[in-house]
This record gives sequence, structure tokens and C-alpha cells, in this order.
Amino acid sequence: MFAEQMPDIINIPHERLKMELRLRGKSIASIARELDVFRSSVTLVSQGLRRSEKIERALAEAIGMTPQELFPDRYPAEEERPDTKT
Repeated sequence: MFAEQMPDIINIPHERLKMELRLRGKSIASIARELDVFRSSVTLVSQGLRRSEKIERALAEAIGMTPQELFPDRYPAEEERPDTKT
């Protein structure tokens, strides 16, 4: 089934992140334990419903990415930032 045909209730980036974690022997729960936070907090950040630099960084590092690569919509490119002067 193509992503365009998936029901709106499935958060594809979240499911993909969970899959990438599983491939590396990790899970949302293991990240939560490492950070000493609630599993639901990690899930909410993964789903894009909440923000946490600490959780975003841990999720990204767990799959070998940077937070900017994993969550590009949350980290605008340098040239798009209003505080950047050229």
C-alpha cells in the first residue's frame, strides 16, 4: 500500500522510526528508560505532538542520525532561520 493510500490515523514517520529502532535493537521504551522519562513522552515526541531536544537527540542518535536529519520539519535550514545574517 502506498503512503498516499494509508489511513490518516497511521503516523508513517513515527512507524518508520520505530522500525529503525527495532533494527538496531532499541525501542521507544528502551530510549525512555535510558533517559529516565515516561515512554509516552518519547512517543509524543516521535509522533511530532511534543518537542524535547533531549528526546529528539536520543532518538536520532539511536538510529545514527542528527536531530536535524530525523526531524527536518522541526529544524529549519540555516538559510531559513530569521536570526541568520548573511
